[in-house]
Amino acid sequence: MKAPLARLAYAIAVLLVAGYAVITLRGPRGITAWLDKQQQIHALERRNAGLAQEIERKREHIQRLSGNPAEQELEIRERLKLVHPKDKVFIIEPQGR
Repeated sequence: MKAPLARLAYAIAVLLVAGYAVITLRGPRGITAWLDKQQQIHALERRNAGLAQEIERKREHIQRLSGNPAEQELEIRERLKLVHPKDKVFIIEPQGR
């Protein structure tokens, strides 16, 4: 008589655990949330890789500038629009106006 009751108790316990697992995995913190987090992680890893490449390009640019005064001067002239005091600057207006 104890054996069938024990089996029934185990079966009920297994069903309850299985039901709880199904409800938990389908809920807001379940498999869908996990998949969303995985997608976010992959997107952020791709973004980090892109940013790392950009940082490396900028480091190489800084290395080139620190070792080459002529390139430094060219960068200053282009980016900051600075000129030497004796240089002449010509500003040409577009003809389409």
